[in-house]
This record gives sequence, structure tokens and C-alpha cells, in this order.
Amino acid sequence: MTILPLNPSANATPEALRAFLAKCRGAAASDGRPRLVSISVEVAPLDPLAVVESIFEPEELHFYAERPAEGWAVAGAEAVLTLTAEGPGRFAECQQFIDDVLERTIAVGEVTRPFGGPHFFGAFAFFNEVEPGEAFPSVRLFVPRWQVSRARDRTIAVANLLVEPGTELDALAGKVWRAHGKFRAFDYSAPDFSERPAASGGGPSAMAEAGGEGSYRRAVARAVGMIEEGRFDKIVLARCQELTAPGRLHPLRVLNGLRQRFPDCYAFSLANGRGQSFIGASPERLLRVEAGMLLTEALAGSAARGRTASEDAALAAALLGDEKELREHRHVLTSIEKRLTPLGLRLEHASWPGLTRLANVQHLHTPVSAALPPGVRLLDVLAGLHPTPAVGGSPREAACAHIRGLEGFPRGLYGGPVGWIDHRGGGEFFVGIRSALIDGSRARVYAGGGIVAGSEPGKEFAETELKFQALLEALLA
Repeated sequence: MTILPLNPSANATPEALRAFLAKCRGAAASDGRPRLVSISVEVAPLDPLAVVESIFEPEELHFYAERPAEGWAVAGAEAVLTLTAEGPGRFAECQQFIDDVLERTIAVGEVTRPFGGPHFFGAFAFFNEVEPGEAFPSVRLFVPRWQVSRARDRTIAVANLLVEPGTELDALAGKVWRAHGKFRAFDYSAPDFSERPAASGGGPSAMAEAGGEGSYRRAVARAVGMIEEGRFDKIVLARCQELTAPGRLHPLRVLNGLRQRFPDCYAFSLANGRGQSFIGASPERLLRVEAGMLLTEALAGSAARGRTASEDAALAAALLGDEKELREHRHVLTSIEKRLTPLGLRLEHASWPGLTRLANVQHLHTPVSAALPPGVRLLDVLAGLHPTPAVGGSPREAACAHIRGLEGFPRGLYGGPVGWIDHRGGGEFFVGIRSALIDGSRARVYAGGGIVAGSEPGKEFAETELKFQALLEALLA
């Protein structure tokens, strides 16, 4: 990527913008290859979710993610460049796409700030291929036309443009200039969430278990039998509830509820440009790469939260001493070590798990860190980690081969990596769990749990009920 020493804020006139774009068009004409032009400016504090609400169009791609407890949020809308891919080589195809785009990118402005410069947003389905009729492809990465982010007390707005040898500059410069003015004096108009699902008295008009009543308990019992037969040590099985509401389910209204309920989670929304959105509040980071350092985590083993401090502490102590839950957690940690050690990573982590506490559930949690060796990139690590035993099972191949048959429905993006990669090779991906696929007045809501030797179908069903609770409350609020 070429970074030019220009300050867009100091040269903020329509004439200066057009002159800059003319130089970029000249570069494109020199070799016949279009240039991605990325302009980053710091603006007055904005709420990125409010920006997405303001410009939301069901027919456009968008990406939104935030983690309130960490003080950041990022939004990208519309697409200037897009890649879709499938199959076992999809991670490598994404890396090649990123490399090709950055080779012909010209960037100016606050490129070195957090979330400055071009970002590649996207999501990977759980499996390498998706089934016909699914809402999202096996992977889609896109560079947004407009990006707004908040990191602590600083807001960065990014405009990404594709400049070709024959691009008409006046129209392009005018569009960027209008957006520049909008971000500097943003109008927080109230979004239209008028079609509320509770409008006809509250609650869903229909709720059905994918696979039929009792299907999850039966699947758990079958999985325990397979474990006893030695086919695998652990498998993660999801439930899917199909909800029909009395009114349209607006994904961003639901997201507002999730961000408030779960400030420690990744609240997220992805739109496919065809009216469907995948939203959720995920507690699980898959990986973060920053300045050559990797951070990942083992998150597995669950218990409810208590109604009082004493009850909560007692449940936490029981979780930390529960052999079945500790065994499930060790499966995840061992798999991370197995998958990343061949890449040359020297992993560091505590010898005993701690706890991550959410509003309605608590989990065993072990952070893992390592320096990335030369030549190892974020997508190399992502390809090695996904799917972890926290969403797949162990041994990975043996367990994942049985998931579709036991669950009885396609997972789509559920359990897959969701996140972004920046122009420096850093980025962050989380796991698309505690999630729902929204399509008009309908939603498919997902939750799952790890099945190991000794798992009891009734208890596993109750654990998924806990995980469903907050999502259903946000959908129907």
C-alpha cells in the first residue's frame, strides 16, 4: 500500500480533493489497473451504530461490531470491493485478495490511528461449503465505501473509493465531499423502528424447534453414545429455534438491546444486501493480532449466574471444580496448542482457567498469547484455529463430520469467524455464536453446547435455554 504524506483535513476543499483524485486516476491509467483510494480523517465524536442506523439500507452490505467494555466500535457500509469464496482454500483466497487490493491502494490521512485506513470486513460460514438457499456464502470479504469507528475517545471516518482510468472525477469528488460534511456535523435522526414485533400484544406468533420437539435431547443422547464408542472425545451441538414475530424484526433495533445487555460481548450485525442480517452478542474472541502479537482464548464450560452474590459465588466454585466442565475446557485448550504449535508459535497461558461472567451465564476462560513468527499471518492462524472444539469438537475432523447429521439443520454463519483485517495485517475475529439470522418477521435463533462423556441431555438442553434467553428477549422487546 502506498501512503502519501497528505493531510486531508488541512487541504479540505473540493478543488484539492479533485486534484488528489486526478493524480490517483493518473496512477490507474499508467498500468491500466484501478486504484483503491482510502481517505481517513478524524471527526467529532460519533456513535458508529447511530451512523449505521442513519444510512441503513436492506439492499446494501453492512458490517457492525463493538465491545463496549473495551471502548471500541466499528461500522462499514456499502461495498467498493468484494470477494466470495468456498472450499478448503477459502482462507488462502482471502489472503490473496487482500494482498492484491493493498498492492494497488493509495491511502492518505489518519492511516496509523486505530481503525484508520482500509479494512476488510467479513464472515466465514462454519463449514467450507454452504448449502443451496443459505443467506450468506461460505465467506464474503468486502471493503466498505464508508467506515466509521470509535476507539476510546477518538472517531475516525474513512472513505474508500475505486478510481479507474476512466473514472468521472466530478461526481466522485462530490460524493466524498458531501460525506465529509455529513460526518463533521452528523444529524442523529431517529431511525424508523416503528414496526415492532410486540405491536400485536407481545411475544412471537409462532416458535418452532428446528428438527421438532425433543430433537436436541435425542441428538445429545446419540452423541454421548458415539463418544462411548470412541468415535470422538467431544462434539458441539447447536439448537435452532425458528421464530415468527407479529411485526418486522429490525436487526439494528435488536442490536441496540444486545449491546446494552452484554457490554462484555461482541455485539455484531452483518447484512447480506438481500434483506437478511446475521446478528448476535458473542462472548468468544477467536483471535486478535496487533503489532505482531496474537491473543486467543479457550472459552468452554458453563454454569448459570446466581440471583445473589453468595449463590453466584457458589455456582462459580462448583464450575471451577466440575470435572466434566474442566474436561471440556481442556479439550479446547489442547486443540489450540495442537493447531498453532506447527506454525511455530510459542503459546503462553495460565495453568488453571479463570471465569468470564456474562449477564445470564458464566464460562471457564483461559487467555492464550504468542508472538507471530516471521511469515505467519492472521489468516494462517485463523485457518488453523477454526473450528475450535468450543464450536466443533475434538478430534476436529471426526467430530465435525457428524455435526450436520446430528443437528438436522444447516449452520450457515453460526459458529464461524466474524471480524476484520486491516492494512497492517492486524485484525480481530470473534465466533458467531449467541446469534440469529433475521429475515423480515422471521428469525432463526441459535445456541449450542459441548457434549463430552457424561453429558446429560436434560442438563445440556437447560444450558441452551439459558443462552437463548437474552437473544429472545432482545428480539421481542
